[in-house]
Amino acid sequence: MAAFLRRRPNSIPLLVATLPACLRLRPLHPSGVRSVGSAATLNFAYATSDQAAEPSPGRKVLETFREEFEVGSGTVSIETGKIARFANGAVVITMDETNVLSTVASARGDGTRDFLPLTVDYQEKQYAQGAIPTTFMRREGAPKERELLCGRLIDRPLRPLFPRGFYHEVQVTANVLSSDGKQDPDVMAANATSAALMLSDIPWNGPIGVIRVGRIDGKFIFNPTMDELSLSDLNLVYACTKDRTLMIDVQAREITEKDLQAGLKLAHPEAVKYIDPQVRLAEKAGKKKREYKLSMISDITLEKIRNIAEAPIQAVFTDPSYGKFERGEALDQITQTVKAKLEEDCDEDSLKVLPKAVDTVRKEIIRRRIIDEGFRVDGRKLDEVRPLYCESGIYPMLHGSSLFSRGDTQVLCTVTLGAPGDAQRLDSIVGPPKKRFMLHYSFPPFSINEVAKRGGLNRREVGHGTLAEKALLALLPPEDDFPYTVRVNSEVMASDGSTSMATVCGGSMALMDAGIPVREHVAGVSVGLISDVDPSTGDITDYRILTDILGLEDHLGDMDFKIAGTKKGITAIQLDIKPAGIPLDIICESLEPARKGRIQILNRMEEKISVPRAMDDGSTPKLATFKLNPESLRRSLGFLNSQRKRIEQETGARISVSDGTVTIVAKNGSIMEKAQEKITFLIGREIEVGGIYKGVISSVKEYGAFVEFNGGQQGLLHISELTHEPVSKVSDVLSVGQELSVMCIGQDIRGNIKLSLKATIPKKGSPDKQDPVPAKPSANVGVSPSEDVATCTESSTPSILIRSAAECEAQERAAVQHTKAKSRKQVSSPRPYDPSSAPQNLEESSVKKKRQSKKEKEKEVSDGTKTKRKASTRKSVSHADDGDSKSKPSAQAQSLKIGDRLPAKVYQIRTHGLVLELSGGTRGMYKFEVNGRRDFEVGKELQVRCSSFSTKGIPVFSLSENE
Repeated sequence: MAAFLRRRPNSIPLLVATLPACLRLRPLHPSGVRSVGSAATLNFAYATSDQAAEPSPGRKVLETFREEFEVGSGTVSIETGKIARFANGAVVITMDETNVLSTVASARGDGTRDFLPLTVDYQEKQYAQGAIPTTFMRREGAPKERELLCGRLIDRPLRPLFPRGFYHEVQVTANVLSSDGKQDPDVMAANATSAALMLSDIPWNGPIGVIRVGRIDGKFIFNPTMDELSLSDLNLVYACTKDRTLMIDVQAREITEKDLQAGLKLAHPEAVKYIDPQVRLAEKAGKKKREYKLSMISDITLEKIRNIAEAPIQAVFTDPSYGKFERGEALDQITQTVKAKLEEDCDEDSLKVLPKAVDTVRKEIIRRRIIDEGFRVDGRKLDEVRPLYCESGIYPMLHGSSLFSRGDTQVLCTVTLGAPGDAQRLDSIVGPPKKRFMLHYSFPPFSINEVAKRGGLNRREVGHGTLAEKALLALLPPEDDFPYTVRVNSEVMASDGSTSMATVCGGSMALMDAGIPVREHVAGVSVGLISDVDPSTGDITDYRILTDILGLEDHLGDMDFKIAGTKKGITAIQLDIKPAGIPLDIICESLEPARKGRIQILNRMEEKISVPRAMDDGSTPKLATFKLNPESLRRSLGFLNSQRKRIEQETGARISVSDGTVTIVAKNGSIMEKAQEKITFLIGREIEVGGIYKGVISSVKEYGAFVEFNGGQQGLLHISELTHEPVSKVSDVLSVGQELSVMCIGQDIRGNIKLSLKATIPKKGSPDKQDPVPAKPSANVGVSPSEDVATCTESSTPSILIRSAAECEAQERAAVQHTKAKSRKQVSSPRPYDPSSAPQNLEESSVKKKRQSKKEKEKEVSDGTKTKRKASTRKSVSHADDGDSKSKPSAQAQSLKIGDRLPAKVYQIRTHGLVLELSGGTRGMYKFEVNGRRDFEVGKELQVRCSSFSTKGIPVFSLSENE
């Protein structure tokens, strides 16, 4: 093509003239075609419809048409002609930095079917917010729940405006091109779709306007941002034509009917502002509506079938004794009778539309009886609610359960409580990142006695479940007061209308049965409409409002108005209609009968359960949280993560660590206590005077014992704090490795922790009876009860100076060396002969030798034990020698305490940490942190902080913040 244009440049105007107007190449410059290598490049230019400049040769001009207008406090623009030019209709709508493309297309078939196959696909891809999907394939997968809900939001106001009998396949695709996170793109996509249908050749009786309304501090806001919406007590989406309402969707925090009516009346004129710009855009760039084939029943065929079937249908559907399935079987028999009659007459055209014609006759009979006589199919009055049955706690093993029945509609609801980490993660471009309250609605085929295959996410199930979820969410306590993740499952057991509203009622009872502190019940009811319409004008001449509609009344009626709320106000609304709009006055009139029906249902629910149950029974899970300080988090987070699975296997609890908070979820209290005990011992907690802690004896001394507790910290249990009675020997009461509970009674002047055992034991004569702390099994020492804990900690605690374990062992070794030296000195000096000490005979001499040998062996064992202890002592502890000053710890080791900051040199680098040397010759240790720094050099000076002491008294350091 490029070579042809170079040989014949005069042919360019001819080629341009043959192209469609939208793709026409307009000459702007003589050198518009230029050669690069062996290929020719066409330069493209974009021009709007307002540009009058004459184009240059070779430059493609994309004619774009744009309309801008004000809605609320923001500017909205709709544009066509630049993107998706092959689509039947394509519009890009813009608000701030959010852009949404909506396209429509229609099949060219004959449309011979009895329904409109309208498909709406809404897509939010991660590129719109500048992110890459986190999935394994790094691309978007199946539609998410939010995308299905937004597709339903677009579908509901569009469907009623397609002409009756137009059954050609129509597909709408809405794509979010970019999002700044301020505006929710769903309402923008609905308006863009309306404009795209206006531009296309698809017959459609639009346009429509869709707007979102919020309310903050009693003031209504149009098109609120996401931040404003989080502060609003109302989230109203309203769709309409110039004079009629098409769709309403509401999530609110108990808004009154009066306030809701005010919001609806304010929303209508604002939504109409979207309509005129669409009309102007269609006048500039719209296509002529195409001719299409109507799938309609002829008047002759309908009259013929009516004459045969009207009388038997009227007999069945005016008899309230018939049930749902009995009426269906009777209608099938009537249809077979009419079919046999038409086959006798060889009326093939009537046989093709027989099912739809019979349904039309049935619809006329039922609607006429309701309007003329005021009676419904099942014999109820217009404002009468079906008989109710409800029950809570039907399955005690579950966290919460309920069964709710209204007429033949029956729903089983269950509640499951989980940890905060069980919350659903949302991958949406707007809105919160997670959802801790979920309601999953399931509509199995057996609920209507049908056979069907169960698939994945169903649009209807997702929509009904979300409606019930919004209704109950308003009563859920804040996350700070109730940190559980809550999942409600709604299983439809039988369906005869308003299963979503039955889910609201059953879900509210199940939440109370689970012990969730909701303030009051939420109930829902569906309101219907039967109307007479003037065929010439389309105006409603007469109508009846029905409370608690049946499935048949929903199918044959004009409106399905679902309203849920408490006695105080409304929490959720969903309005779907079948005609091309309903006056807003009739919708506002429907709120009052819905309120009366809702109050009646709430009273019945409160008779069964009116307050939340206590959560201390065996079936309710327990939840506890630990908030770690930065020091504990740095010291024990890696170890806790490595031990988490082991603790979960040993206790059966579920543990999660996130943002410095440890969360434990257990099935019952005993499992919770075991998990808390293990985690507390691993990570410790803030030590408080008067707090009781479980610990293990790490070493026993003459003056007391050192106890390891609270995540590896050391404390001294002095001999005077063992029992209320005098103890002569510590080893008679305690032994190494023994577990016990001790109370913190304070700190000494150096910051060391003082512990007490007797403060946890009641004294004799005390009314408090507590289990004594387990003592050493071999010790026959009586344990006396103590006085009150506070009295014990104040009066019986001696003021002593606590030494570290290292200091104590160093002093012991010095004493042993001194004893050995003294013994060697006595052996070397001659002793005078003592006749009284000489053995009287050989037998006596033998006995004395045996005794002496036995004592020497015991001494050797004792010396060997002490020698081993000495060998295991860290180098930071000074070795005792004969009369040497090194038998005592250095001055720096004695004065060192937790929290001190000082310089230290790297003495040695080991596999799991460092050996550090302080200025006074004292050595300590530093343990490598998980994913922490490891680039150390021997001799390099570091700034460290004393964080704890080991079981041998060796100081353990951590790096200062500047390291």
